[in-house]
Amino acid sequence: MKKGHQVTMKEIAKKLGVSVSTVSRALKDSPELHPETKKRIVEMAKSMNYQYNLLAQSLRISKSKVLGVIVPELTSHFFSSNISGIQDTAYKRGYNIMICQSNESYEQEKANVRTLVSSQVDGLLISLSRETKNYDHLRELYDREIPFMMFDRVTEEIPVSRVTVDDAHGAYLAVQHLLEQGCKKVAYFSGPEDLYISKKRKEGYLLALAEFGISESDSKIYVTDLTAEMNREMTLKMLESNDRPDAVFAMIDPLAVDIMMVLKERGIKIPNDIALAGFTNNPTSAVIEPSLTTVSQPGYEMGQIAANHLLDQLDDLVSDEPQSFILHTTLVPRNSSKKA
Repeated sequence: MKKGHQVTMKEIAKKLGVSVSTVSRALKDSPELHPETKKRIVEMAKSMNYQYNLLAQSLRISKSKVLGVIVPELTSHFFSSNISGIQDTAYKRGYNIMICQSNESYEQEKANVRTLVSSQVDGLLISLSRETKNYDHLRELYDREIPFMMFDRVTEEIPVSRVTVDDAHGAYLAVQHLLEQGCKKVAYFSGPEDLYISKKRKEGYLLALAEFGISESDSKIYVTDLTAEMNREMTLKMLESNDRPDAVFAMIDPLAVDIMMVLKERGIKIPNDIALAGFTNNPTSAVIEPSLTTVSQPGYEMGQIAANHLLDQLDDLVSDEPQSFILHTTLVPRNSSKKA
C-alpha cells in the first residue's frame, strides 16, 4: 500500500467479502449486526489502519439537506425534465438542490464537482459532459466516500449506481421502423464515440441492420461533436458520398433537427428522398415540419429515481452496492419517416 494512502471502507469490504454498508454499520457499532461479524470488521479496520474520512463523515452527519446536480446543459428539454424530477423528489423528502451546468466542458464539470463538494452538499447527481473521457475527478469522489451517482450520460468505469434508459433498444426501434418503411441504406449520426449513449445507440442500430440482413461492414456511421457546425459538416459529407443513404437515425433530436435543416436547404425531400428519425422526443420534434419521428425517454422519471436512490443511500435505507436502473423507451412515429 502506498505511503500516505487513506484506507476506505470499500477496501475493508473487499478484503472481507462483505458490503460497504455492512462495514459502515459495524464501524458505527450498529446493534443490527451479529457480534462476530462486527468484531471481524473492526479488527480488519484496525489492522489496515483505517481512519474515518472526516469530509465524508461531515457530509453524512451534518446533513446540509442539499443535493448537488450537474448537467451538461440547462436549456435542453431532457435535462430540464431530469432536474424537475430531482427537485420534486428532493423537496418531498426535505431536501433542496444546487444545480451546476458543465456546458459540455470537462474542465467545467471538474470545477462544478469541486464547488459542490466545498459547499458540503450531502451527495451529488451527475450527468457527464460530452468532453468527459477522463474520470479521475469521479474516482476521487469515490475514494473519498463522497456519495454520488450518475444518470443518462454515465460511465461504467466507476462502480456507483446509475440511471439510464434502454438506449440500445430505443435505437433498435427507430432503425427497425426506418427499415420497415422500405429504407435500404440507413446511416447513424453519432455523438462522440466515448459517450455511453453513443455506444449503446450504435449497438441498437447495428442490431436492427443485422435483423434485416445488412452487415456491419455496410453500415454508414458519421461521428460528430454535436455542435451545429460539425453536424452540418457531417451532413454535407453524407450528401456528397457516392453511396448516399435513404434514411438517417440521429443519436439525439437536436442533431436530427440540424440534419433536417441542411436537407431542406439542399432541396432534399423528407421522407421521400431521405427519411429521418431522432431520439429524445423534445417538444420541438412535434412542431417542426415535417414532424420528427423519435424515441421518447422518461426524463422526469429518471430524475425521480436518481434522487430517490441517492437519498435512500444517504439514509442507509439501501445498500451502498452499485445498482443500475434501466428505463423503457417508446417509438413515436411522425411524418419525417412515413413514406407514401
